Amino acid sequence: MSDELSEFENRLFEWIRQSDFEKVPWSTKKAAKAFKVKEDEVYEALAALTRKVPKRIQLFYSDGSVHIAAE
Repeated sequence: MSDELSEFENRLFEWIRQSDFEKVPWSTKKAAKAFKVKEDEVYEALAALTRKVPKRIQLFYSDGSVHIAAE
C-alpha cells in the first residue's frame, strides 16, 4: 500500500478490500460505526483513496446503491 495513505485510509481500504461491497451495498453509516469515526471522516477517506490509489479502488452506483470494489 502507498506510504502516502493515512493510517485510517489504510485501514478503511483493507476493510473494503476484504469485504464484498461489489455485491453488498456500501453504507457509510455502518462504516463510521465500525471504525468509531464520524461519517464525514469516512467520506473524506473514500475521496482520498480514489485520488491516491485510483487504480486499486472503484466506486459505482448500481440498483439504487453505492458499491465499492478494491484490489
